[in-house]
Amino acid sequence: MIKVQSSYMDMEKIANSGQIFRMYKITEKRFELIAGQHLLDIETLGEGCYAFNCDQMEYDLFWRDYFDMDTDYSAFAKDIAGDDYFLQEAERYARGIRILHQDPFEMLITFIISQRKSIPAIRTSVEKLCMYLGREIENGKYAFPTPEAIAFADEGKLSNCSLGYRQEYIQKTAQMVVNGEIDLQSIGELSDRELVEELKRCSGVGTKVANCVALFGYHRIDAFPVDVWIQKVIDHYYNGKFPIERYCGYAGVIQQYMFYYGRAVEKNKKSC
Repeated sequence: MIKVQSSYMDMEKIANSGQIFRMYKITEKRFELIAGQHLLDIETLGEGCYAFNCDQMEYDLFWRDYFDMDTDYSAFAKDIAGDDYFLQEAERYARGIRILHQDPFEMLITFIISQRKSIPAIRTSVEKLCMYLGREIENGKYAFPTPEAIAFADEGKLSNCSLGYRQEYIQKTAQMVVNGEIDLQSIGELSDRELVEELKRCSGVGTKVANCVALFGYHRIDAFPVDVWIQKVIDHYYNGKFPIERYCGYAGVIQQYMFYYGRAVEKNKKSC
């Protein structure tokens, strides 16, 4: 058991931030997370304080980097423009979200699946995909499928995963990875712009999905995915033009604050 503490880490906000779909709130104080081949149980000890059910070696080799623990998120907050009242409030509301360092292939397949789906629907499809094609880690918990498992999956198993038209996209993309048409490791050496362009070669991947993969799979924290929620925020609060250059180098962190807070504001409007 490892104790992890940061005033800029909130597991509930991370779980609902739209960047991860295999993190579950089990009880009021307990979360379960499956990342690739890893399974982690997290217990809330207090505000910003958590117990990770792993040993020191596993934490140092995997989870420390996964949760981006060596990055000072308070520095991002301090750099937000003082006259940007929306973003100031968004940061306060979303404080505790960190950009997770997730597996590029898992993010590529996951965000292809995410198109035109709600967060609960994405979770369902991803979980089914893991159950049908992933390796069992323990007690009915499954790892994310390998590229080979998806590339060579029979149509029946895939059709059980509620993928719809995305089924063809994810299988073709997995085949591209297996055949070496796209090397997810080597493209990680490219610039942000070049990385996004390479990712767009994959079946079913446009600019938004490519930027999501760059941000959450390659930890390119300057990537700025624009989905319907972000576009609504930009249109409503910034007259259609967000000053992204103001946050050069960490625009992806700002995007997460805007996304998380923007969705909350919209939900509150609907409930009134």
